Amino acid sequence: MADDKIKLMEELCMTPGISSHEEKIAEIIKRELKDVADDIEVDHMGNVFATKKGSSKKGPTVMLASHMDEIGLMVRFIDEKGFIKFSTIGGINDQMLMNQSVTIHTADGEITGVIGSKPPHVTKPEERKKVIPADDMFIDIGAKDKEEAESMVSIGDAITFKSWFASFPNNRIMGKALDNRIGCYVMMEVLKRVDSKATVVGVGTVQEEVGLKGARVSAFKIDPDYAFALDTTLSGDHPGIKPEEAPCVLGKGPAVVLIDASGRGIMTPKVIRDMLVNAGDKYEIPYQLEVSDGGTTDGTSIHLAKEGIPTGVLSVPTRYIHTPVSVASFDDIESTIELIVAAINDLE
Repeated sequence: MADDKIKLMEELCMTPGISSHEEKIAEIIKRELKDVADDIEVDHMGNVFATKKGSSKKGPTVMLASHMDEIGLMVRFIDEKGFIKFSTIGGINDQMLMNQSVTIHTADGEITGVIGSKPPHVTKPEERKKVIPADDMFIDIGAKDKEEAESMVSIGDAITFKSWFASFPNNRIMGKALDNRIGCYVMMEVLKRVDSKATVVGVGTVQEEVGLKGARVSAFKIDPDYAFALDTTLSGDHPGIKPEEAPCVLGKGPAVVLIDASGRGIMTPKVIRDMLVNAGDKYEIPYQLEVSDGGTTDGTSIHLAKEGIPTGVLSVPTRYIHTPVSVASFDDIESTIELIVAAINDLE
């Protein structure tokens, strides 16, 4: 991996940005695309739009949506002893939370905390078999009482998980927020490389993890001819998951999503499927086809905007999604960029 690419990916992952707090990610996108895009703007919700005009005034408009937000927590209550109760922001497995280190982002700076738990020495055997619900957990910031805690943090402060970024063997990376800083990276790289008759609008969307909100208003604003949501998907190549539950794996290219959420989400139209599959076959770019029963993406909101927008989803297989230690392949990230660039460049 080139040093500049890995540094940008690391910066995206390590920069905090839970839902409704994506401003720092938006700043990175604006910085990276200021010399590439013909126009950059931010709307009232915080979605950032970077437009690269096509070579033909009659060419189509293509929307590339990548959500900027990551899962996280938020300060909800401070008890008399100075311990913090929190709300989860986005889809979080309670089992993952126990004993995590966190960063609380306050108006005066960052505060470190830990999600505490009852020591095993006083835990009954039957208690050890149960997953403690998030509502019963708390964050310890070292405060001696409520008054001191309130001088350190405030209700509504955003909380992110402490993690680090690492390069793994076989061109793989590990870090927090790969969902969906990978998509942000892909979107920016596509705008840097695309050379098409089509006008391409890259959108860093907000609040995907809490209801696909930014994508809905973004699609209404742009009203594109075609749209693609750039995201991550489950990788079914590790212990504890069956291949039929998640057939896409690391190292075999992006997932071209045909259906997600058992059809409650997006059902990709033939024109979009053909656009991606034909580009992959023509230029020998690896890809995988995915039909999923699980979650959905910004594509679900986008394809229902205005009179309906032909929309597809291109996702990078990622292990341990929605944890601070996700793993993905940079080869798959590169294949995703190549596939979407090829598909757009072939548009008339």
